[in-house]
Amino acid sequence: MPLRVAIGSIKQETNTFTPLKTTMANFERNRLVRGQEMFTAFGKARIEIPAILDVLGAAGVEAVPLMAAQAGASGELTRETFEALLNELLDRLAKAGPLDGVLLPLHGALAAEGEPDGDGVIIEAVRKLAPAHVPIGVSLDLHGHITPRMLQPNTFLVGFQEYPHIDIYETGERTARLLLDTLAGRRKPVMALAKRPMVLSASIARTTDGPLKPAVEAARTMERSGRVLHASLFPVQPWLDVPDLGFAALVCADGDVGVAEAAAEELAEMVWRDRAKFEPDLVSIEDAIRTGLADPEGLTVVGDLGDAPSGGAPADNPTVLRTLLKLGAHEASRPSYLGLCDAPAARQAASAGIDAEVTLKVGHSLSPADGEPLAITGRVVTLSDGVYVQRDAGARGVVVRNGLTAVIAIGSIRLILRSHPSREWDTEMYRSVGLEPTAAALVFAKSPSHFRHSYAPIAKRILMADTPGPTCANMRKLVFRKATRPLYPQDEAAFA
Repeated sequence: MPLRVAIGSIKQETNTFTPLKTTMANFERNRLVRGQEMFTAFGKARIEIPAILDVLGAAGVEAVPLMAAQAGASGELTRETFEALLNELLDRLAKAGPLDGVLLPLHGALAAEGEPDGDGVIIEAVRKLAPAHVPIGVSLDLHGHITPRMLQPNTFLVGFQEYPHIDIYETGERTARLLLDTLAGRRKPVMALAKRPMVLSASIARTTDGPLKPAVEAARTMERSGRVLHASLFPVQPWLDVPDLGFAALVCADGDVGVAEAAAEELAEMVWRDRAKFEPDLVSIEDAIRTGLADPEGLTVVGDLGDAPSGGAPADNPTVLRTLLKLGAHEASRPSYLGLCDAPAARQAASAGIDAEVTLKVGHSLSPADGEPLAITGRVVTLSDGVYVQRDAGARGVVVRNGLTAVIAIGSIRLILRSHPSREWDTEMYRSVGLEPTAAALVFAKSPSHFRHSYAPIAKRILMADTPGPTCANMRKLVFRKATRPLYPQDEAAFA
């Protein structure tokens, strides 16, 4: 009989600073598939579960699909939603029959109402239900909030190596291959965790360059030398106000916990020593816009860092649009492109129809307590269902569903009004509605960093704007009430 490996996933990145809650509707809109659906639901998406299925299939191992639930980054899961998903996962696992292994693609920063460590609860519950001799492999996002609860017996954890996230599929492969090596007796994975009380701005904690890169290179050297099996660094989801928040180094060694512990401490200490270097390079939104408008050629791409839906923001803050209008971008010779989540405004535009002139109030449709909407007048250029396939590296092949979407021309400005928050990583966000980024003077992405990978090949410059919102890039502005203190940089003096 072939080996049988179960696959189950409940995946969401929580932001506790957003006014939104995550409900079952968020999962249903994004991804909620069960059983045999998992073999066909992902198409050509370069993410974890397709990678796991490819590795198991190539090895002649029977994949036992349980369920795959994923919601976009947003607020805490309602307790009802979390319990319903967890209970279903456990019920399907209990009915799966004899198993040789379990694979859990998770995020690592899932929090529910009354439960700050959702991923720890999931791993612990699966570990209690699965027989003790059955190994469990867990893949995690690099922005996971890693806790001791996640380090369960006969369970190993493997994190993304890259940020921007261009190795999602490869992380699924690494996790599945280590599980097969474990089942074959070639490896005996053991884990160690080292943490430091610091939160790093997502706009500066990239793996490609900047102050995190030396530790990233040290981790890869440990792996290449054979010292450890996997060394994962977790700058953490910084917009998560929970106990024990902080930077984590998580190391998987082959049978020797002491080796794993020493390596984890070494990596964590490297980053801690360099903590003062993690100050983000931010500009004001006014300066970013002036720079783009002043250049007669070339594309200026600007990260709208405070309102990033990939970090859990509603993507409905009109600050960038308001500033563009104030600085005259609507009268410029070259266009500016940006997006905004506002379902009511998109419906009004659709009712008016293509080529109609509309006067709308846009912004703060999901976060009315955070600001006033902005009155605009423009022409409806395009209407669509908001569905497109990501083309750039990272989550290439993933289908994005923005809901009813309208493009509004306000002079030279092109505003994409969509119905749902969704990550703005990919240039296809614009191209799918007929807007070519290379034709613009300014293109905005509500994203803390991943967008850089997509736009770097076509941008003359990339600027990171210090805009307001629940994904604020300046860590010193965040007010933590539940996180364990002292915490750097909020309590910088305590570590002097």
